[in-house]
Amino acid sequence: MISNLGTRSAFFALILIALTAALALSASNVMAQGPADPGLDEPRGLRTNAELASPGYVLFSPGISGITYLVNTEGQVGHTWASDYASGGGVYLLDNGNLLRMAHLADYPRYAGGQAGHIQEFTWNGELVWDYRLANEQYLLHHDVAVLPNGNVLAIVWEFKSAEEARAAGRRPDLLTERGLWPEVLLELERRGRDDAEIVWEWHAWDHFIQDFDPSARNYGTLSAHPELSDINSDSDDLSETEVADLLTGEAVALLDAEEAPRAPDSMHFNGIAYNAALDQIVVSVHDFHEIWVLDHSTTTAEAAGSTGGRYGMGGDILYRWGKASNYDRGGQRPQALFGQHHPRWTEDGLPGAGRITVFNNNFAGSEGVYSTVVEIKPPMHDGGGYVVPVTDPFGPAEPVWTYMAPDRLSFRSHIISGAHRLANGHTFITSGIQGRFFEVTPQGDIVWEYWSPYWGEPSLPHYELLAEDSGPAIYATFRATKIPLDHPGLAGRELSPLDPQPPLIPHPESE
Repeated sequence: MISNLGTRSAFFALILIALTAALALSASNVMAQGPADPGLDEPRGLRTNAELASPGYVLFSPGISGITYLVNTEGQVGHTWASDYASGGGVYLLDNGNLLRMAHLADYPRYAGGQAGHIQEFTWNGELVWDYRLANEQYLLHHDVAVLPNGNVLAIVWEFKSAEEARAAGRRPDLLTERGLWPEVLLELERRGRDDAEIVWEWHAWDHFIQDFDPSARNYGTLSAHPELSDINSDSDDLSETEVADLLTGEAVALLDAEEAPRAPDSMHFNGIAYNAALDQIVVSVHDFHEIWVLDHSTTTAEAAGSTGGRYGMGGDILYRWGKASNYDRGGQRPQALFGQHHPRWTEDGLPGAGRITVFNNNFAGSEGVYSTVVEIKPPMHDGGGYVVPVTDPFGPAEPVWTYMAPDRLSFRSHIISGAHRLANGHTFITSGIQGRFFEVTPQGDIVWEYWSPYWGEPSLPHYELLAEDSGPAIYATFRATKIPLDHPGLAGRELSPLDPQPPLIPHPESE
């Protein structure tokens, strides 16, 4: 069971995220290709800084570090923030210069890959001004947040449902253990003082399930007739129990209870969220379903629990989805497009490709093997911001409008974490998370800036020795980095000369 994880290191987050990613692939691909080389022997620091590179700073927090770094295009650290907690996922520079950061509660027992439990906000000078924890028997924060224009925070949260509740809702019994099911919830948090928040809006996946497994259970229906709903068993067709047992060994098997069932209760695994203010819509990455979804944020909480109301008249149902059409039984001849993806993000107004969505596609299975790509899609939309929903066909588009992949394909792969976003000059900034590699590419795919993070941890962090011991080859792994433009409001009037001295580098434990 998982209750003995209270003293384990935060780095187990990366381990179980990797296992979740493995479960999301076909067994033959995983066994043949394996995880990408995390690049331990690669030189760390600045690699490329071409004249075409976009000016600005790069914001990132290594996966097993309490420090968040702001690095200039010369690879020099200009500012840092320090937390007592390892990274829990997303990190954001706010317009007032404050830092918003997901933090990992290593002492919390309920566990799955991407666990956070904690949101922290620091001023530019490092003062902790918001320290919100949501980790209890019902809810657990994880992975990522999105900051709304009014300052509220949209958070990804697991909620607990018992095995009996899940079975009654149509979940296959062979996919259940006594730990039940952890469907996803989105909560809008309005801050209340230093340590609290009020939930002012919520959306629950539980309210929008369908299933075609058990006619006697709730939610029974025809999948292809309801693409606006989510099959509660969408994660069931990737690997058999025998294949899972072949992939997971030792302590990992015990942690996931793989001997009892091939699925952890975290069956959906939202791992990224972004907000579009003009449309009042939310996009999320549903990792284990290999899809991105768009949801209506204009609803009330009551409307979000149903299928009517809101700006688009569909309540909390799925407005748009893309990546794996067989999830709603409309796959047909169209191949699956997304594989364990991360970080869907709309391109902002005024940037090249505005209104399109970029996604880091972690585990694309091509003829050469398994590698990562970054894709840009243009969802078919009506003038009012609604989406074209075909009567019988899958959601469009049939193909991305732009794709980045390495020239040799296989040298670019991060099977977990990672992200990508569009820059003002039309370039795309990419995080290959498992290696701690950040780079900027032109529309033609040329790399004009590249940096391999030399930072991973610090002795002051609680459980430092366990972190170092358990880190393994992915010691520099980073959930996601972001390119901050020079005109970002949060940088206005800030002193950003390179720190002198630069932050010390902690040797890799294998080198000691």
